[in-house]
Amino acid sequence: MVELTKAEFELMQKLWSLKKAYLNEVVDAYGDDGPAYTTVSTLLSRMCAKNYVGFIKHGRDKHYYPKIKKSDYSKSQLKKVINNFFNGSKIQFANYFTQKTDLSAEELKSLQEIIQKEIERKEKEND
Repeated sequence: MVELTKAEFELMQKLWSLKKAYLNEVVDAYGDDGPAYTTVSTLLSRMCAKNYVGFIKHGRDKHYYPKIKKSDYSKSQLKKVINNFFNGSKIQFANYFTQKTDLSAEELKSLQEIIQKEIERKEKEND
């Protein structure tokens, strides 16, 4: 999966929250400080060409929707980080994450609970 530019990612964030939207709705989602109408239009066209965004024509208008799930994109980007910075080792990533991100003891305990639940779920799958 190709990495999105900052502007493309911001547009995808809008589409993921809107689910489906016409161009003017996407522009409105940016608020007053957002990019120009023509800029959003160009970004949408580029995103359609990259197959990240699709549309359904309604007369002259297009109803845009994301073709990729946010979770799939996030997973793909996290995989790249793990491959590029941690030699593909999820253990090295977890080690770095728990030691270098200033997690509190409470946050680490919450993470431990999440991991324990996942271990139990995986063990049930293997039974």
